[in-house]
Amino acid sequence: MAPSPLALSPPLAYYRGAMGILLVYDVTDESSFNNIRNWIRNIEQHASNNVNKILIGNKADMDESKRAVPTSKGQALADEYGIKFFETSAKTNLNVEQVFFSIARDIKQRLAETDSKPEERTISINRPEDASTPQKSACCGS
Repeated sequence: MAPSPLALSPPLAYYRGAMGILLVYDVTDESSFNNIRNWIRNIEQHASNNVNKILIGNKADMDESKRAVPTSKGQALADEYGIKFFETSAKTNLNVEQVFFSIARDIKQRLAETDSKPEERTISINRPEDASTPQKSACCGS
């Protein structure tokens, strides 16, 4: 059975306000890995530019004979996009906690760096050059 179109292209609301996104594929299913590029395209179009992303190959506990996506292929894709990569097993809890701590640390660091940047200079519009001199109104003969 083919995945529904919704599974491949989520509503834009999925990305609104997202601080971190976990891109998960099944190491025993090459089509799930091949869809990662589509997800990244969607993220680039609809999420904020600085959203943190991590690529995750799940079911790392499976026997090697059932593996369709080698670790090296997952790492190469993550390297291509400049994002972190983990292999996990939700079944055995392999690296699950590490993934969540990693993305939380990355988000916290990004927010701290953003807060520490000096504010850009702003330009005020319709503000008199010398605020100490009151402006005369052109109305009502004053």
